[in-house]
Amino acid sequence: MDKEFSLQPVPAAHRQGFWRMFVVMLGFTFFSASMLSGGELGLGLTMSQFIWMVLLGNLILGGYTAGLAYMAAKTGLSTHLLARYAFGEKGSYLVSFLLGGTQVGWFGVGLAMFAVPVNKVTGIDMLPLVLISGVVMTASAFFGMKALAILSFVAVPAIAVLGSMSVGIAISDLGGISALFDYQPETTLSLAAALTICVGSFASGGTLTPDFTRFANRKKTAVWTTLIAFFIGNSLMFLFGAVGSISTGLGDISEVMFVQGLIVPAVIVLGLNIWTTNDNALYASGLGFSNITKIKKSKMVIFNGIVGTIFAMWLYNNFVGWLNLLGAALPPIGAILLADFFILRKRKYPDFHKMTFQTISWPAVIAWVGGFASAQFLPGIPPLNGIVGAVIIYVGLRLAADKLGETDKQTEIGKGVS
Repeated sequence: MDKEFSLQPVPAAHRQGFWRMFVVMLGFTFFSASMLSGGELGLGLTMSQFIWMVLLGNLILGGYTAGLAYMAAKTGLSTHLLARYAFGEKGSYLVSFLLGGTQVGWFGVGLAMFAVPVNKVTGIDMLPLVLISGVVMTASAFFGMKALAILSFVAVPAIAVLGSMSVGIAISDLGGISALFDYQPETTLSLAAALTICVGSFASGGTLTPDFTRFANRKKTAVWTTLIAFFIGNSLMFLFGAVGSISTGLGDISEVMFVQGLIVPAVIVLGLNIWTTNDNALYASGLGFSNITKIKKSKMVIFNGIVGTIFAMWLYNNFVGWLNLLGAALPPIGAILLADFFILRKRKYPDFHKMTFQTISWPAVIAWVGGFASAQFLPGIPPLNGIVGAVIIYVGLRLAADKLGETDKQTEIGKGVS
C-alpha cells in the first residue's frame, strides 16, 4: 500500500489534526533562502519599511497558499493530481515536471549550501559532507509525512531559539532596539523591489502547499495552519536575516553567526534549516515524478535524492540562475489551479476516482505560457504579474470557449466533492 497516497486522494482515516499540520507547515515555511532574502532587505530598507514589506508580502503569499491549502484539504489531492482537472491528464505532466525538476535542483543546491560553509569552518572534505547529508535527508524524506512532522518538531524550535540568539547579539552590538530602528541603509531598495523579494522568495515553493495540506482533517485546519505558519515562519526567517545583516553588513545568516562567534549554533541552524527545506523539496519532487511515471512516491524520492546528491556541486555552481527562472514559471500554475477551482468550478470538483480526464487542456497550457511571460516581461512584481496574468488568460479562454459552444472534453461522473 502507498502510505503517502501519491496517485489518489488521502482517505479521511489518514488525515491529521491542527497541531501536527501546524508544525509541518512551520517547517515548510522555515525556508533557508528566506533568511538570505531577509538579509538583502535588511541592507536596503529601514526597519519600519522592512516590517511593512514583510507583512504585505506575507499577506499576498498567505492568500495564495491558503487558497491552495483549502483545495487540497477539500479534495485530499496533491498539487500534481489537482492539476489534472485544469491541465488534463497529460497536461498535468508539464506541471509535475516543472515542479519536480525545480525541487530536485534546489535539493542539490541545498546540500552544497550546507557543505560549503561547514567545509570552510571545519576543514572536512566536501565529498563526504555532501554524501552524508544527501543520504540522511533522502532517508527522512523517504518516510513521508510522519518523518516530516518529527523533523519539524525538532528543527522549528531549534531554529527559532538559535536565530533569536543571533538577533539578540546583533541588537546588542547595534546599541539596542532604538538603534535598530534608527538604522539608515547606505544603498536604498525600492519598495516595489522589496515586495518582489518578499513575494518571490516563496511564491514557487508555495505552489506545492497542497502536497502537505491534503493531509489536513478539515479545510479550516489547512487554511489556518498555512496562514499562521506563513506569518510566523516566513516573518522570523526574514527577521533573522535582516537584523544580522544590519549589524554585520553580511547578507548570509551563517556568515553572520560565524562573526558573532556562534560557530556551532550556525552549523546546527544551517543544517536543520536546509534539512527541513530539502526534505520538503524531495517529498514534493517525489509526488511530481510519481504522477508522470506512476511509480510510488517513496521510490521516486530515493531516485531524486541520488540525482540531487550526485549533481549537488554542479547545481550549486551552474544552476541557481536557471532554477530562479524556473521558479518564475511556478506561480502561474498555482494561479490556474485556483482560478479553475474557485472561479470556474465554484469550489466543486467531481470525485477524482470517477473522472475521465481530457488529455491536454490547451487553455491552461496557453495561460501558463502567458503567465510566465507576464512575470518575465511586464513591469511590477514578477510573481504577482504571473499569477494575475495566468488567471485573466485562463478564465478568459475558458469562458470564450463556453460561449462558442465548445464542450468540455472531460467526463465528469458523479457529484462534486462537498
